[in-house]
Amino acid sequence: MVKKDYRNNLIETATRLFAERGLKGVSIRELSKAAEVSISMISYHFGGKEGLYSLVLQEQFACFEQIETIRELEAAPLEKIEAYIRWSIRRHREYPYLMRFYTSELTNPTPYFATIVDPAIKKVIRILMDTIGEGIRIRHFRQGLSPVDTVLAMVGMVNYYFLSTLATREIVSHSPERDEELIRHYMDLFGKGILT
Repeated sequence: MVKKDYRNNLIETATRLFAERGLKGVSIRELSKAAEVSISMISYHFGGKEGLYSLVLQEQFACFEQIETIRELEAAPLEKIEAYIRWSIRRHREYPYLMRFYTSELTNPTPYFATIVDPAIKKVIRILMDTIGEGIRIRHFRQGLSPVDTVLAMVGMVNYYFLSTLATREIVSHSPERDEELIRHYMDLFGKGILT
């Protein structure tokens, strides 16, 4: 007989439910029923619903640590921008619930926003601002460009592609097979702009 992994089952179930309805939208009773465990198992493994939510959030945002590899790249600023776009697309593909947690925490922050979400987002923004700033300094990017505005536009563009999937599915394919084309288009927008 195979022993059931209650802890991982709880994490998987909670990830889905919290992504759908947020921390306050899911009761501890719903969690235990959906995971087919007793309420006491949630307290035993995680100290309660909030502890479980915190762990789920940590797991979702752990991928943001990979942004350090972009900072450390021995590459031109535009190549670092491409590395960021590739990383973002890969992140969304590997963590399909991440965008839900991301937007939920940005619009209706829980007590874990300040310790988990905010630092992760700020790290990405700062690394990208440094990259844009470097590009301006070495004259790969035009003078007068605002690093923060440029970064927010880029991050918004890449994330919105995944955020708008439901609304744009009849307009554009969101298939992973299209990722290289998407990267090429984003690089054209950032490298060349839209003017002829």
